Amino acid sequence: MQLNLKRIVFIGACTILCMPSFSYADNTSRNREIEERFAAADKNHDGKLTLAEAQVGMPRVAAHFNEIDVDHKGYVTVAEIEAMADR
Repeated sequence: MQLNLKRIVFIGACTILCMPSFSYADNTSRNREIEERFAAADKNHDGKLTLAEAQVGMPRVAAHFNEIDVDHKGYVTVAEIEAMADR
């Protein structure tokens, strides 16, 4: 019985220690996907996504465009989309 308890505690500790690295991997893959979708949606390749471009290529970004474009510039960047995704 004592050995099983030690195993459970060991497995639990390993799980907790590994959690941050899983989170980092998820953010990295999420950001890569955002960058790929952004590049495909940015039709004029200026590094800026207008509302019209977002509506066609990134509908979830378009739905939250005003929240992402806090300065009301009329466009969003990859960095702004990634920052919103981090919230």
